[in-house]
Amino acid sequence: MTKPHLLYGMAGSLYTGKVRAYMRQNHIPFVEHKAGGKHFTEQIVPRVNRWIIPVVETPDGELVQDGTVILDHFEKSGASGKSIHPKTPVMRAVAHLFELFGGEGLLRPAMHYRWNFDETNLSFLRDTFRDVLPDGLGPEGEAAAFDHASGRMRKAAVAFGVTSETFATVEESYADFLSRFNAHLQQTPFLLGGYATIGDFGLFGPLYPHLARDPKPLHLMQTTAPRVFRWTERMNMPETFVDEEVEQAGDELFTDNEIPDTLKSLMKFVADEYLSEITAHVKFANGWLDENAETDPSKMRLGRGIGMTSFDWRGHEISTAVMPYRFFLLQRLSDWVEGLDEAGKIAVRALFAETRLESILDLKTTRRVERKNHLEVWTD
Repeated sequence: MTKPHLLYGMAGSLYTGKVRAYMRQNHIPFVEHKAGGKHFTEQIVPRVNRWIIPVVETPDGELVQDGTVILDHFEKSGASGKSIHPKTPVMRAVAHLFELFGGEGLLRPAMHYRWNFDETNLSFLRDTFRDVLPDGLGPEGEAAAFDHASGRMRKAAVAFGVTSETFATVEESYADFLSRFNAHLQQTPFLLGGYATIGDFGLFGPLYPHLARDPKPLHLMQTTAPRVFRWTERMNMPETFVDEEVEQAGDELFTDNEIPDTLKSLMKFVADEYLSEITAHVKFANGWLDENAETDPSKMRLGRGIGMTSFDWRGHEISTAVMPYRFFLLQRLSDWVEGLDEAGKIAVRALFAETRLESILDLKTTRRVERKNHLEVWTD
């Protein structure tokens, strides 16, 4: 019998969710372990240099950390029957756009609907968070540990721009997204056509563990965007579900010259929702890098964030945490486009210009962000 991979994570974790779904879809044998267990704390955390999930331990003992890196690891091994990385210039660029936006651009609704509806969510969250609490605490210890952990997450929500002043706008924005994605999924089973790509897995992170599992947003999604809820179920299935209505369109991805208007509508939403934020973050980071120009990159301890910056978001002046990991994902889009031939670049830029997103293709930090020893680091 093949020795299984070990997945250390949490049922309600955004980034664990997309790894679990990928492994299920591609029939990769795995056993999931709660990240609060003694083995994870004593054996895994020291090897990845911080407490963070998800982490995959391969059958030969190798550790792979970070959802995107884990998916890349399995793709390189040929785990998926159909690669989640589209091969054509435009579809690959769009997939990278939603890989970035899903994991980072939907954090406001994900955090708002988890932490600002205690009357509906709290008892469920207390039980869910047992996945990351140490064993043997007892009821009082678990309650105290949850209060500490949830307090940190509530502060993180504010760092993503979720405040009492923005609550209503977060809800309006998310309702707009659900409406557009629901309309898109009426004609296709997945974001870019007949099977899941990195764009789907990026979106799945917030849209399942937070927004289709916590009680308050679950009800909202089921009642206002049932096709989106069905997509979350489909993403989580180890078996293939055949819908003859959409099967007629085939199981391939959209072609680069036949982009559905519903997909363009979703891209325009990204422009409205996220372009000002990622632009402000790159500008802040480049200023920060100028101030630290003489510092050896290997001695820069990035952590999760390097500061806060302000920008206009849907009529609000908000401040959010600048996190280098976002630049790691942004580089995947710009690297892909820069590596295309001239015809490919023109095709990508035409679609991104039509959807008000062309400027994202030119956003760059003056130093690259790479991952070494399971950490984000600046490189020359």
